[in-house]
Amino acid sequence: MGGAIKPKGKPDSKTPRINQEIHAPKIRLIDENGNQVGIVSPRDALIRAEEVGLDLVEIAPQGNPPVCRIMDYGKYRYEMSKKEKDARKKQHTVQLKGIRLTPNIDDHDFNFKIQSARKFIESGSKVKVSVIFKGRAITHKELGVQLIERVIQTLEDIAKVDSEAKMEGGRNMVITFVKK
Repeated sequence: MGGAIKPKGKPDSKTPRINQEIHAPKIRLIDENGNQVGIVSPRDALIRAEEVGLDLVEIAPQGNPPVCRIMDYGKYRYEMSKKEKDARKKQHTVQLKGIRLTPNIDDHDFNFKIQSARKFIESGSKVKVSVIFKGRAITHKELGVQLIERVIQTLEDIAKVDSEAKMEGGRNMVITFVKK
């Protein structure tokens, strides 16, 4: 046999069954060159794998009968781990960035914070804009709504609203933007 090393512990659904672990009465066999041999017993397939010095690996257990292939299991595991690593590299996680405003914000401060929000959105992040009401400002929620509408109008060329404006925690009005 090819000397396959299988991790110890509970067998999980991610690792394929190999050699003596295959318990189906009949299997569809693919030889070491990729040619389909046909439906054989696992014992015959295992003998054939031992003759060429490789492992019998169950590659499609859901098939009827299950599909097994004669291959070098160590090399197969290595290639699968490389594919998983490449898939993780190409994966992009979306970050959530936050911008905090108050209802009585000055124009310069507003423009500066919106400029930051634009940078975040252009880099692919979601942006959560929070309007924080301090003290008695909570009695004038309409100022917060006007500010959020101003933010929507300013960012509408590059972003769309991901989640509508809502009150969060009693003193914060929150809206989320995502890149168009």
